[in-house]
Order: sequence, then C-alpha cells, then structure tokens
Amino acid sequence: MRKIEIYDTTLRDGAQSEDVSFSVEDKLRITQKLDDLGVHYIEGGWPGANPRDAEFFQKARKLKFKKAELAAFGSTHRASLKVHKDPNVKELLNAQTPVLTIVGKTWDFHVKEALRISYQANLDIIYNTVSYLKKRVHKVFFDAEHFFDGYKANPGYALKALEAAVSGGTDCLVLCDSNGGTLPHDVERIIKNVLNKFETPIGIHAHNDSECAVANSIIAVNLGATQVQGTINGLGERCGNANLISVMPNLKVKLRYDCITIEQLKKIKDVSRFVTEIANLRHFKRQPFVGDSAFAHKGGIHVSAIQRHSATYEHIKPELVGNYQRVLVSDLSGKSNIIRKAKEFNLKIDLDSPKIAQIISEMKQLENQGFQFEGAEASFELLMKKPFGLHRKFFELIGFRVIVEKRNEGEACLSEATIMLKVEGKPEHTAATGHGPVNALDNALRKALEKCYPQRKKVRLIDYKVRVLAAGVGTSAKVRVLIESGDDTHKWGTVGVSENIIEASWQALVDSIEYKLLRG
Repeated sequence: MRKIEIYDTTLRDGAQSEDVSFSVEDKLRITQKLDDLGVHYIEGGWPGANPRDAEFFQKARKLKFKKAELAAFGSTHRASLKVHKDPNVKELLNAQTPVLTIVGKTWDFHVKEALRISYQANLDIIYNTVSYLKKRVHKVFFDAEHFFDGYKANPGYALKALEAAVSGGTDCLVLCDSNGGTLPHDVERIIKNVLNKFETPIGIHAHNDSECAVANSIIAVNLGATQVQGTINGLGERCGNANLISVMPNLKVKLRYDCITIEQLKKIKDVSRFVTEIANLRHFKRQPFVGDSAFAHKGGIHVSAIQRHSATYEHIKPELVGNYQRVLVSDLSGKSNIIRKAKEFNLKIDLDSPKIAQIISEMKQLENQGFQFEGAEASFELLMKKPFGLHRKFFELIGFRVIVEKRNEGEACLSEATIMLKVEGKPEHTAATGHGPVNALDNALRKALEKCYPQRKKVRLIDYKVRVLAAGVGTSAKVRVLIESGDDTHKWGTVGVSENIIEASWQALVDSIEYKLLRG
C-alpha cells in the first residue's frame, strides 16, 4: 500500500477565501483538529506577509503534535535582494518550523509580465532560495506556481524551473494548477512527462475553478504523486482548492492508499463541520461524504432498497466518514455518534440507557432552533451530562439589565450590565462596565461569582462570533453566538441561539462558566 502524504493549507490558502477570516486562536484550534485527523503537514501561513501569521507561528511552538509537521509558506527571494538579505526569507526561518514551502514562478508569461526579470534570473532565484533554506531546515517543498499553464505554453522552461528546484535540494516538486483551469486529461499527460524526467517526489496542488480539483488530485496520485495539497471543505482563493474532505476518503476507501487511518477517517465529518463553524459559514448539506444529505434517502424505491441493503443506494458505509444514514420521512439520527462523543468526553454513562434517545431528541429540537454544536463541544458535553445527573446548576439567574449609551456623536458607546443571581442560596447583585454589552455582562457575571467560585477568575473569553441564521427578516432574525473560552491549560467552545443577541450571548456565557466549574 503506497503512502500518500496529506498537506493541509486551510490556514493559508483556505484563509484567502472570500468571507473567511481566522484569528490566531482560530488557527491554533484548527491546527489541533488537523493533527488529530492525521494529516502529515499543516501549513500555518505566510509569516512574512502579516503580523497575525507571525504571531501564530510563535504560539504554535507550544503545541504538542501527535503526527503532523508544521510548515511555513513563502516565496522565492526578491530579484533585487540577495537571498540572505530578503526580509521574507528571514521571517520564514524565524517561524522555526521543520518544513518550509516555497512558491516560485514556472510560467514564462509570469516571469516576463509579473516579475519582469530574465528567464535565467528566475531560475537562479529558485535555486538560490531552495538551496539556502534546505541547509537550514529539515524539509523544503517547492510549489511550482502555474506549472500546468506554464508547461502548456513553454514545456522546456517549465521543466527548467523544476530542475532548478531539484538542484537546490527540494524534497518535493509540487505541481500547481494555480488558475484551476486544467482539465484531467491534460493533468495526466503533463504529470506523466514530469515523472519520466525526475526522480524527486512530486505533489499536486489543484485549484477548483473548473470543478476538477479533486479529480485532478486523484489522477496525480494514481500516476505516482506522493503528496496532495488541499484544504478542509475546499476553502480557498476564488472557487477554492482541492477539497481534502473528498480527497482523503477517495484515497483511503476507494483506492486503498495509506494516507490516514480508518479510525482517523471517522473524524472527518466532525473536522469538516468544526472548520465551517470556526469560519462562521453555513454547512453545505450536499457536500459529498460529510453533508447532512450525503446519505439521506427521501422515499419510494430508494428507502425500500436501503432498508434491505444500504449498498443499493450508498457508495460507502457512512460510518466510515463519521456520518450516518438518514431516512427523511423519519429523520433517523445516529446513536453511534452520541456513543462516540461520550467516549471522547470520558463520560461514565450507560450506553444502552434510554436516556441516549432523550439526548438525541433534545439535540434535534435544539438544532431545529438553530443550535450547532461543532465548535461548541463544551455545550454539547453539558447537554449529554444533564440526563445522567452529571450536571450541577451552580447559580440561578434572577435577572439582568444591559444598558448601551452614546452621549456624543464622536464618542464611543458606553456599556453597563447589572445582574442579580442566587449563588449558594444567597443573592448577589453586581454591576460592571465593558467594551460592548456582552463584555459588560461577562464582567458583571464574573464579579457575582468570584466569592464562591474563585476559579472563575482563571477563565478568559478568547473569541466571540455571531451568525445571522435566517436571511430576509432583517434585525428580527435569530442569531447564533459562538464563544471560545479558556484557562491556563484548556480551551472550550459554547453556543447560544435567540432572536436577541444578548440572550444568545448569555446562554453561551452560562455554558462556558458551568463547564469550567464542573471541571474544577
């Protein structure tokens, strides 16, 4: 079984998607999910491009990886500078990652029109950058930008660009369909020619502008490529990148390649939905393998057939990718998903208990209201604990009031929250200000609880996201609030849903506090 390395670029290429912006904390959480999924390389970003990526790499040094290696991305050195004096090259090395991925021009059109240098100068730049970095880090991958377009325009020059990277010592030649317009038959023809000329391992980096990125990636692997680059859910510039959520099951289940394990593959739906929630996007119901509709059957001969044998209308067993079969007339849910979550949370519960069905029923009702628990694992853990008596109510809300006041046109709004709780049987009445109404409410809640529960002081609110759930109803629409909290050792997500953004925020804040207090 041939080994195929999965290279994830969600945090860099995926972050270039329209409407997607990852905070540093978002990127750290996604990194840990990707490592748990079993990908081999995680491209964290371009440290020379912006302060956010530089901060990410600094914080990522503290992460403990099970398997993945972290990669930093950058370009070949500028034509006007020596490689050792280029600030972007310096930033790459400052990232202190074991892997560096360097993008260089292989299309003569780009060399002439974008770089405006001689063809030989570009080849020298590729060689200089790769060789300089290879002496200083464990692995250097060369992303041959616009390779397929470059090969079609001038195959001799495109191959010379690869030769320059090989001479520099690159560990992998990654052939990029940067414009995403190459069709599978051309990918096949060109890769065969490359494989005949180079012994260096090759990879594939396909964009999806012609809806061929997954197909092109699979063709490349079948021909001999050993590395596939892509993103979770196909996020990326313009129409996106090759969708690893589709690539990995096809490679593992259909083609029997050694990429990730069967047990890791079962996590792929959770990872897909986690990234969607963190990116603050809507889940795509019809996404292959992991979408809600991927194994859904509505009626007639389909339902009759799958009840006899699922293979009649399902190309794989949904459990292989963490999904489950649904018959839409009864909307069957997956008990196996609940059982798997109980094991993840290390909950000592009776897995044959009828209370499992109660959890499923409540989860369905909440999801119908707009709740989503991907990215809000703490809220889901609390939901599972309550029927089994593993949850404790630490305080009771008597009431709260939040005031937002703007006194002058040029001044910032003032936010103040007043809250009344019953804590350990005693009333607590506090007030606090904050940078916005939610921050004021959070501060007031902290003050009310700090006497009885001093461990609450260690909790900090790391991130706050709001999603409008229904379009077309304006300011009366329901919103979903996702809060990420953390202490010195742990991070967790909670969720709230309401037509009132303050009420939704309150729900998520309460879950965050109760989760921490239950953990101790």
